[in-house]
Amino acid sequence: MSDAPGMPSSPQPWNRGTEWLKGEGAASDVVMSSRARLARNIADCTFASRATRVQRQHTLDTSRNWLLQAGLADRMMWVDLHETSEVDKLLLVERHLISKQLARGKSHGKSKSDDASGDPRGVAVSLPDERLCVMVNEEDHLRIQVIRSGLALGECWRAIDQIDDRVEAGIDYAFSPRFGYLTACPTNVGTGLRMSVMLHLPGLRLSGDIDKVKRAASDMNLAVRGFYGEGSDSAGDFYQISNQTTLGKTEETIVEELDTQIIPRVVEYERHARRQLVEKRRLTLEDQVFRALGALTHARLLSTDEAMQHLSHVRLGVILGMIPSVEATTINTLMLQVQPGHLQRALGKDLDQDQRRSARAMVVRRALGRSS
Repeated sequence: MSDAPGMPSSPQPWNRGTEWLKGEGAASDVVMSSRARLARNIADCTFASRATRVQRQHTLDTSRNWLLQAGLADRMMWVDLHETSEVDKLLLVERHLISKQLARGKSHGKSKSDDASGDPRGVAVSLPDERLCVMVNEEDHLRIQVIRSGLALGECWRAIDQIDDRVEAGIDYAFSPRFGYLTACPTNVGTGLRMSVMLHLPGLRLSGDIDKVKRAASDMNLAVRGFYGEGSDSAGDFYQISNQTTLGKTEETIVEELDTQIIPRVVEYERHARRQLVEKRRLTLEDQVFRALGALTHARLLSTDEAMQHLSHVRLGVILGMIPSVEATTINTLMLQVQPGHLQRALGKDLDQDQRRSARAMVVRRALGRSS
C-alpha cells in the first residue's frame, strides 16, 4: 500500500516519537539507535550532482514508480520534496528521514527563478514505524536507510540487504566488477554501506573524556558527527559514530567490527564514566540534573540548544534512578517535540524565533506535569 504524494493531512504519525528515539533494545541506556545506509546509483544515468533538472526528474519518476510497488514495507508514503513546505521538510530532517542536503535541493542555474526550490527530489518512508526510508536525488540517486532502536547493527544490515535486493529487482544499479557499486563520493565506492549508531554520551562529556573517544575513533577510521550527521553539532550530548570508508571491506566485516568490538567498547566507556560520576562527584552530578529539571519545569523561554542540553542531563538522571517520577520515553519524545519543525507543525502555524522559544517552554512544562 502506498500513500499519495505529499505529507499526510492528519498530524499522525508526526505527533509521536520515531524509531530512533524509542530508547528500546540492547544498550539503549547509551545507544539510541542503529542505522544502515546504502548509496546506490542508476546505471546509464548521470550522477545526481551533475544531472540537469530534466535528468533528475527522470530519475525521480523512475525511482518513485518502483519504490512504491516493490513491496519494501506494508505501507509506504511518498513525499515530493520540491512540492513540500519548508516546515515539513524541516520536520523530516528532524525525524532523520531526510538529510539537510536533500531538504535544500540542488540549484541548476544562477537566476533567481532557477533556484533549488523546484529541484526534483523525494523520499519514500515506511509507515507507521519509519524504520525504512529511501531518499532520491540526494548526493546519489538513491540513499536507502534502515533504522532500529538500540544497538542492532546486525539486524539493520540483514534488513537493508533484503530491501536492496528488492530495489535492484526493478532498478539496474551502476556497478563495476572491479570497484563495486559506483557512487558520487569516492569514500562510498565498493559496498556503498555506512553503518552508524546514535550515542548519548553525557558521562564522557561531563568527565572530560569525550575528546579521547573522538581521537580513538579517528585512529580507527571512524567518523564522529553531531545530532544531524555530517557538519552538525552534538546537541544534547548526542554523537553519531560510523565507518568512513567502504572500499576493500565486505559488508559483514564492517558490521562485525562495529557491532561486536567498537561500539560495545564505547558503551562501556560511557557506563564507566557515569559510575565514576555517581561514586566520586554525586552531589555535583545531582546539582546539574536537578538544575536542568528545574529549568525545564519552570522556564518560559527555551532555545533548542538549551532544551536539548537540559533534556540530556535529565535523561541521564532518569537512567541513573535519580528522577523516578519521569519516564525516559517522555524525555526521548521531548527531544523531538522541541525541534522547530515539530513545534510549528504541532501548533499548525509558522512561528518566529521568539514565538518558538515560548512555545517550546510551554510544551516541555506540560509534558513534565506543569500546567502553568
